[in-house]
Amino acid sequence: MTLNQLPAGKLGVVLCITAEGPIRRRMLDLGLVPGTIVKTLRSSPAGNPTAYLIRGSVIAFRSNTANQVLIRTIHRR
Repeated sequence: MTLNQLPAGKLGVVLCITAEGPIRRRMLDLGLVPGTIVKTLRSSPAGNPTAYLIRGSVIAFRSNTANQVLIRTIHRR
């Protein structure tokens, strides 16, 4: 699944980033690398952008950017 499909309050782990160029570089600089745990916090009222908790920081991505991050959902007990 992609990051923009992860429901609010759920966790996922990054598998890969399909973005290229400056967007890919920005994601990597923010610490969004394979193995990173991400939590969806909330979406704006219009649904775009969405806030994510990444390595202790809140980062907002528009859906077309979050669509370029492949994740696997994880369940915490």
